[in-house]
Amino acid sequence: MEVISLLDVVVSKMMAVDYEVLKYISYVYFVNSAFVLLLLQFLSAPYGRYARSGWGCMLNAKLAWFIQELPSFAVPVILIFATDTWKSISVCSKVTLTCFLVHYFQRTFIFSFLIRGGKPTPFATFSMAFLFCVVNGYLQGGYLLFHAPRDDNKCLTSPQFIIGLIMFFTGMVINIHSDHVLRNLRKPGENGYKIPRGGMFNYVSGANFFGEILEWWGFFVLCPSLPSLAFAVFTTCNIGPRALQHHRYVKYIKL
Repeated sequence: MEVISLLDVVVSKMMAVDYEVLKYISYVYFVNSAFVLLLLQFLSAPYGRYARSGWGCMLNAKLAWFIQELPSFAVPVILIFATDTWKSISVCSKVTLTCFLVHYFQRTFIFSFLIRGGKPTPFATFSMAFLFCVVNGYLQGGYLLFHAPRDDNKCLTSPQFIIGLIMFFTGMVINIHSDHVLRNLRKPGENGYKIPRGGMFNYVSGANFFGEILEWWGFFVLCPSLPSLAFAVFTTCNIGPRALQHHRYVKYIKL
């Protein structure tokens, strides 16, 4: 009974979504961003092309991706249905949170099942990604549902909001199209590395990473806040170095 009571307290605290908690989580993001940016100058994150042993047991790529991304979609949805805040937030907050959910619906329920022959994911990488998605779903969903301005419906016609929407969906289209290009690089039976062509790959080596970075800076422009800024900064510091590693690899292949 004591365990159940403790769980009730924890759940009720989580549903209250204290802004001080969100603020401290955001600060942790900034510190972690600097650490990750520095660390990735010396090693590559062990997943995908750079997956390697020594990071725990290997998991099926599709299953790992589905499970690790799911909390980013599920946590905000749980907050919406477990609390009574959705109807009281501004239209702008609803649009912004919907953008977040659309992205993670695509990444969880569509992208994960389109993966073709992906390299197994190390358990350590999966665990860190899962934890991040739990926290980030709570951070972004909690802010937009509980702490974003509630009387800001005029922002729908503001240049800033429109620019943010354009950035977000442009980034999303680039990201989805780039993933499509990567999935179809090799015909059945083909092996070896092939340089992707088409779309944004004609301009940047890591078009999929560029698209996602653009998305989350667009998300920040849509709804400027400490949590959305922290997320945009972390995304840039986390996958930006990976995009540079891809670029160096492509240059090496061309030599």
